[in-house]
Amino acid sequence: MAKKGNILVVDDEEIMRDVLESILSQDGYRVDLAKTGEEGISKLSERAYDATLLDVSMPGIGGLRTLEEILKLDREAVVIMITAFATFDTAIAAWQLGAFNCVRKPFENEQILKTVSAGIARRRGDEERRVLRRTLKTSADRSQIVGNSAAMREVYDLIEQVAPARTTVLITGESGTGKEVVSRAIHFSSPRAQSGQFVAVNCSNIPSELLESELFGHTRGAFTGAVAAKKGLFEVADGGSIFLDEISTIPPETQARLLRVIQEREFTPLGDTQPHRVDVRIIAATNTDLQRAVKSGDFREDLFYRLNVINIHLPPLRNRREDILPLAQHFIRKYNLENERTMSDQLAPAVLSTLENYPWPGNVRELETAIERAVIVARGNEIDLECLREEILRPDSRDGDSMGTEESLASIDITRGISFYDEVSRFEIELIRRALEITGGHQSKAAKLLGMNNTTLNSKIKVYNIKV
Repeated sequence: MAKKGNILVVDDEEIMRDVLESILSQDGYRVDLAKTGEEGISKLSERAYDATLLDVSMPGIGGLRTLEEILKLDREAVVIMITAFATFDTAIAAWQLGAFNCVRKPFENEQILKTVSAGIARRRGDEERRVLRRTLKTSADRSQIVGNSAAMREVYDLIEQVAPARTTVLITGESGTGKEVVSRAIHFSSPRAQSGQFVAVNCSNIPSELLESELFGHTRGAFTGAVAAKKGLFEVADGGSIFLDEISTIPPETQARLLRVIQEREFTPLGDTQPHRVDVRIIAATNTDLQRAVKSGDFREDLFYRLNVINIHLPPLRNRREDILPLAQHFIRKYNLENERTMSDQLAPAVLSTLENYPWPGNVRELETAIERAVIVARGNEIDLECLREEILRPDSRDGDSMGTEESLASIDITRGISFYDEVSRFEIELIRRALEITGGHQSKAAKLLGMNNTTLNSKIKVYNIKV
């Protein structure tokens, strides 16, 4: 049985410690024991507990004094007092000090379990509300980065090192790995969080003919339709940070202007003649190989080196499966709050194994949507296998798709000469059609399966005239 929480029992009577350990452990809790208040305080200083059962009458510093010391260590600690002398005065004193509840000896097993469960539920509810307030305050900053794998610990170290600097940062990784979340963490961990805004721009979502106007602004009459002057996003981000996602998609002329901003710390709005000085930190991200784009002539080499001063690479979720459980638990708590649900974040072994065996082509973003769906459709208070999508339950079907692609590639006779771009287009059409079939024509879901954004998929559907 999955552990429901960590409990510390502090009682000087061995038989009482044994009884409480038996009751709690049989119900799925992990239990530690302490004979005195001093020993209990020592254990609490070494690790966190979801609740503490504390005898009032003990040798040494006693129960009420121990309660005071526990609350000094953790003011949100759930402490349940247990006593054979549960007088009104004792209960009042314990509550005034901050105890969650008092239980009188002799007690019923169910009474102990209900009190402990209620205490843990209150603590976790308080923690979730604090996380929500912090998340809203910092606009999904570093509190949203979850993972304990070695790869993610390297990411945390890099964020800590680069946050105070003003240098540019390039974040690389597949779609859905959390590049914007990391960019927010860099900004909100830096002094710029106090002096300026964080502005996120998805370069691929803005038509190329409008991108320069969005980034640098324009004067009235600068072009047809410019009926009023507009401030650019670089000016909006002055003093703060600008996040340029999918940087590889920006056209050559915009690349040249961006290079000037990095080098000179100034830009000129469209239609204007006077440069505007700005102090903006640029954080860029891409899911493509920029070095390959440089070699092919699609991306400026000088701009690449200016952006790639610090590189933070986010590994795909399939390469850090130990992060799946903490990520899933994080999303369960998040969508519990958003949907006013009380789903347990303890996953059954079968559910966890299924999540860990799935390849997650859409990475963390796909896992989040899967958990959001599970929280909403679950009938009880636990996520079971029926809450998961069919493709997650049957990941082997993806291997078949991969084999089909390999066979199609093998059927092409390159020795006779081919049109490379025609063949690439053919495979793009095939993959898009397959994704749309799997998702029942749902473009947003198909885009996630393919690891691309909705705008790119919609554009390709139109270009290839694919019927949805």
